[in-house]
Amino acid sequence: MDIEQARYNMVEQQIRPWDVLNQSVLDLLFRLRREDFVPPPHRALAFVDMEIPLGHGEAMWTPKLEARVLQELTLSPADRVLEIGTGSGYFTALLAAQAAEVVSVDIHADFSSAASASLRAHGIANVNLQTGDAARDWYDQDGFDAIVLTGSTPLLSDAFRRRLRVGGRLFAITGTPPVMQAQLVTCTAPGAFRSVTLFETCVAPLLNAPQPAAFVF
Repeated sequence: MDIEQARYNMVEQQIRPWDVLNQSVLDLLFRLRREDFVPPPHRALAFVDMEIPLGHGEAMWTPKLEARVLQELTLSPADRVLEIGTGSGYFTALLAAQAAEVVSVDIHADFSSAASASLRAHGIANVNLQTGDAARDWYDQDGFDAIVLTGSTPLLSDAFRRRLRVGGRLFAITGTPPVMQAQLVTCTAPGAFRSVTLFETCVAPLLNAPQPAAFVF
């Protein structure tokens, strides 16, 4: 397989048609080698428009979803980012390339360990990897300029909104199968938020994500 041709095809045939036109995002996709973060048994699928299994019932986002979310977050070099769900570490690396600091939390210790090795191999040092259950909140007194939930959540915990600094953006996929909504929440002033629906999609939920209250007759 011609790796660079496959990468080019991924960008031109999957990502651009999904309205990802920010040149800094596109340049980063060419520069940061996605295949290095894919589990070895699935490395041939690194540029395919599909979710790639990671174990524990988890999967990498599709390339077009990674690129679109990165574009929507409009990160700046001074931003501090919280990622809920490290997974392979590839989206973590994309975030780190555009931000000052990334705190990334995963409930699976082996994901954090593998991601740490991949990030080190790429010389990425501005990521703080943590292992824990962060589906409902991750305490941090300093707050964040951007927060990303890489798994879906039937209900979005208000705690994440409270972690946003003014001007901060929160990306989350909310709802239940078969159709979920990708939301971008912006903190417009202390305690004030604006929410925009970006597109419809469907991804696996975060473990222990908050659930709607069951209706009882």
